[in-house]
Amino acid sequence: MEKKFNILRSTAVPLPIENVDTDQIIPARFLKSTTKDGFGKNLFRDWRYDSDNKPIKDFVLNNPVYKGSILVAGKNFGCGSSREHAAWAIADYGFKAVVSSFFADIHKNNELNNFVLPVVVSEKFLESLFESINKDPKTEITIDLPSQTITNEATGEKQQFEINPFKKECLLEGLDDIEYLLKNRKEIEKFETERAVKWN
Repeated sequence: MEKKFNILRSTAVPLPIENVDTDQIIPARFLKSTTKDGFGKNLFRDWRYDSDNKPIKDFVLNNPVYKGSILVAGKNFGCGSSREHAAWAIADYGFKAVVSSFFADIHKNNELNNFVLPVVVSEKFLESLFESINKDPKTEITIDLPSQTITNEATGEKQQFEINPFKKECLLEGLDDIEYLLKNRKEIEKFETERAVKWN
């Protein structure tokens, strides 16, 4: 999996449902695994398949018209329990970014920790994205992490989004928290040494 995130331009999968919780993203019965691999096949499992494990045609992930590495979701995405497996499933399925007007804080951080960029936009901008995608499934969205902008290529609308500076740097460099610390080990050691001298 490519962990670095810079500029992403892609079509998107629309999920205009509010209050999608982590149990809907990945049902509890699939949480037994301790590795991150394989969770994508069970993303939104109970919405994708019926009790006989047959694909539910009306669900967007089963509609071949909608493709892309961006999930556009309704307000309050990732609410409910704090399970990191929800972010694992989103990443393993192949989504690189999720766009919504509001994320549950813990889930938002779990996405960032798994190299998925959560992009918070206004409700008006989100509605415009849904309208554009519904009108033309080939509508592309550009997410520019360095400039922290998202653009609806169908309308030209652009909006700024916020991101923690530390997490932004981690995504740009493709580093998790530990890898980031190891990369900056010399600077950290220098700081600690200088601080020790100052206070002795």
